[in-house]
Amino acid sequence: MSRPPLPPFTEASATLKARIAEDAWNTRDPERISLAYSEDSWWRNRSTFVQGRAAIVEFLAGKWERELDYRLIKELWAYTGDVIAVRFAYEYHDAAGQWFRAYGNENWRFDQDGLMTHRHASINDVAIEESERKFFWDTSGPRPADHPGLSELGL
Repeated sequence: MSRPPLPPFTEASATLKARIAEDAWNTRDPERISLAYSEDSWWRNRSTFVQGRAAIVEFLAGKWERELDYRLIKELWAYTGDVIAVRFAYEYHDAAGQWFRAYGNENWRFDQDGLMTHRHASINDVAIEESERKFFWDTSGPRPADHPGLSELGL
């Protein structure tokens, strides 16, 4: 199975890969998302370590049971060969209605088929008031092309 764009990355293909990942994660569909990762993909997400597609699906299903009305924006930070680094922010609320904005960085490594073999994510959550939210689009689809990115929002 091939998941273009494939390495070695250019600025354009790395930017596209980040946007494809953003769009997929905004579906909140763990099965669909897991197909972008190699069968034995290895993750560090905060202090949690996950390996393999089945574990990725389980991890993501639990994530979105807790993180409600999730909206994510990713932005290319750097790239070379088969590695991409992105910065991101996402907003969500918990079951009690408290809103959060999570900020983070991810380092990705890909195989020759464009599947991610490694994902290292460092993430910090900041409680925000609902009036401080910056991400507004219908959660049934990806971020619209005219919605500002992280740099345009000053994040």
